[in-house]
Amino acid sequence: MGYDAKFRVWRGDLDGGELHDFTVLVNEGEVVLDIIHRLQATQAPDLAVRWNCKAGKCGSCSAEVNGRPRLLCMTRMSTFGQDEVITVTPMRTFPVIKDLVTDVSFNYEKARQIPSFTPPADLKPGEYRMKQIDVERSQEFRKCIECFLCQNTCHVVRDHEENKTAFAGPRYLMRITELEMHPLDVGDRTELAQDEQGLGLCNITKCCTEVCPEHIKITDNALIPLKERVADRKYDPVVWLGNKLFRR
Repeated sequence: MGYDAKFRVWRGDLDGGELHDFTVLVNEGEVVLDIIHRLQATQAPDLAVRWNCKAGKCGSCSAEVNGRPRLLCMTRMSTFGQDEVITVTPMRTFPVIKDLVTDVSFNYEKARQIPSFTPPADLKPGEYRMKQIDVERSQEFRKCIECFLCQNTCHVVRDHEENKTAFAGPRYLMRITELEMHPLDVGDRTELAQDEQGLGLCNITKCCTEVCPEHIKITDNALIPLKERVADRKYDPVVWLGNKLFRR
């Protein structure tokens, strides 16, 4: 049975904006994205929202619902009280293009800074051989749908715009970890992670893990192991001596 819900939706662009109040019909089984679409169809035809699959797999409909980064298509209306005012705003960390649509090009710029998978030079296609345990170590990270909710909630860039030039964010530090854990990758990205991508700025508060819709343990399984690799390489005297001897 349907009911009328109270919504507050941010309307505006990079030059400014404000929250607008709406009363809109909600039917049983719907998600927040359904309500945004109904607003477009009945009251605000020029309301901008980014979406694609409506199945929690494309990562397009990222926004903030009552101040928490979420996928609109995976936020069920049944989790809210019928008398609750639901506030929908764009992701705070990225510049607003219009209404709920933000400019996430920062993330693609960071992605291009990470050296790609580098197999041994003498390894030909079809000769890749890996143990299942090695495959499973980084398989979790491949579930990432690049919704950028972890990037949005990370306070290193959320509260400090100036850090964006020196900090890749949890999604791309996780990408570095994935490549570092790959048994057939011969690249070394530990110095890159520390010196250019800002790994040291991460203070492992686990806020990125908490908002991940794919339930990836970003902090425990990616960021902390990457920090350990960097520390071993930089401060372990045995590793340091071995690197010196090997370079000779």
